[in-house]
Amino acid sequence: MKKGSLEVITGCMSSGKSEEMIRRLRRAQIARLRTIVFKPRRDTRTDEVTVASRDGRTHAAVAVDRPEDILVWIEREEFHGVIGLDEAQFFPSSIVAVAGTLVDRGLRVVAAGLDTDFRGEPFEPVPQLMAVADSVTKLTAVCVCCGAPAVRSQFLAAPPPEGERIQVGGDEKYEARCRDCHQAP
Repeated sequence: MKKGSLEVITGCMSSGKSEEMIRRLRRAQIARLRTIVFKPRRDTRTDEVTVASRDGRTHAAVAVDRPEDILVWIEREEFHGVIGLDEAQFFPSSIVAVAGTLVDRGLRVVAAGLDTDFRGEPFEPVPQLMAVADSVTKLTAVCVCCGAPAVRSQFLAAPPPEGERIQVGGDEKYEARCRDCHQAP
């Protein structure tokens, strides 16, 4: 059996990660392949059956509590096609092994997620996914302060408690910044 592949799309907030993932899945649909997106249930910015990009594109999704639930769903549905993993940074580290299992089963996996947190530090498990990926696409946004290419996600709300890295939110909590304009809390 032919092995699958793992593609990782990464970058800061507002860089178009979900938009690019959805674009790749739409192209797979044109090729008459089945597609599905899995997202962590903790991502409450949209409903549990949809992922959406900032430009309004959407795709059917399944919210899961644990990465291992993806394998159960794949088996139950006898799924063959292309799998999207949205907001990969919200999954626990076991997503790396699950993605590897899916690839070994011959599936194409397209994962999108932040590579750094609001402090500018690597945001696991995305760096680990990048390390084992067949391809990595790193996107940039536009710095809202100076217009330069943005590579960081600026946290706008009150600083979270020490050790808290996951702060679910959109434009009300984050904005894209370049290295010079980013201010780590």
